[in-house]
Amino acid sequence: MLIGILSDTHDQIARTARAVRLLTDLGAEVLIHCGDLTGADVVYEFGDPTAYFVFGNNDYNQVGLRRAMDDVGSTCLGVSGEVVLDGRRLAVTHGDSIKEMKRLAALAPDYLFFGHTHVPSDERVGPTRWVNPGALHRAEAWTVALLDLESGALRLLTIDHAR
Repeated sequence: MLIGILSDTHDQIARTARAVRLLTDLGAEVLIHCGDLTGADVVYEFGDPTAYFVFGNNDYNQVGLRRAMDDVGSTCLGVSGEVVLDGRRLAVTHGDSIKEMKRLAALAPDYLFFGHTHVPSDERVGPTRWVNPGALHRAEAWTVALLDLESGALRLLTIDHAR
């Protein structure tokens, strides 16, 4: 199963649309957003495939964001949550709360997805692989990630400027 991972889209609707299209064109069956959508309009770019979201420190209108997530049939995990896909336990949070990061890490999931830093990373900490896909705003390069849950292969993808 291929998972598309995004974070820190910060109201960049066109850029998010390009990222979602790239991930789905490459075969992503599920999308996971690690927070800082900022506005509800970004959510509407995630209609298909299945999507999971967490809130970040810039997601002030959580009521509006939840409404948009409901509209497109996505799942809101609140500030964090855990999802089991293809037999793998995936924990998701934004990354702005050290306490929440530690709480999720203590659950020893297979993967911990987070954002917040706007810098992509991929490292193993104990039994858990920690993945930050980077950001689509205020970043040296706009990036998202594509993870193959079967093989563990992770591809960092750069989102080009609109042509």
